[in-house]
Amino acid sequence: MQTAVIVFPASNCDRDAKVALRQATGREPHMVWHADTELPEADLIVVPGGFSYGDYLRSGAMAARSPVLRAVADRARAGTPTLGICNGFQILTEAGLLPGALLRNAGIDFVCGMRTLKVESTDSPFTKAYESGAYVRFPVAHHDGNYEADEETLDRIEGEGRVAFRYVGNVNGSARNIAGILNEAGNVLGLMPHPERVISPLLGGEDGATFFRQALEAIG
Repeated sequence: MQTAVIVFPASNCDRDAKVALRQATGREPHMVWHADTELPEADLIVVPGGFSYGDYLRSGAMAARSPVLRAVADRARAGTPTLGICNGFQILTEAGLLPGALLRNAGIDFVCGMRTLKVESTDSPFTKAYESGAYVRFPVAHHDGNYEADEETLDRIEGEGRVAFRYVGNVNGSARNIAGILNEAGNVLGLMPHPERVISPLLGGEDGATFFRQALEAIG
């Protein structure tokens, strides 16, 4: 099982993703620089969290136009499982791989801390091993995590079972408490909370380790 992590200027979670994937697979992931135009072979691509390009213009806007994102988009549309975490979620929406947008938090505050999420959809490799309605706890750390889309889009992704995770108690104003969504094919997940930050009891929990292990088992 080979994985790849995209590395952008100013991002701060690429190494966290690297450690989580190495723990889950026993192999070092490919660390792919934003200016690269090609991707190595990988069974899972992770677009990590952080503040790519310093969040200038809009969160994720500049990263979505980086050379490597064309290769990521091609792989994702061809079916390669692709996970965008926090800023990575923002990047995937900016790149058109997921609908909607991540706006400034409703309270205009940076939110940080552990949050409980409810698993809504199990129709993806990322959530296949969960029971629908299960709960997990992942940390959040964002200023622009307020997921918004027009009502027609929200109704569509709800009806198609593409809401993967929902906040238990809204922390940022997200429409319908949405914390993570899937693309139509179910192989692309945008997730605002950070599973890579809870992969050991020393880090406050192991729900993230379970998430990555189950996802990679489903992919493999």
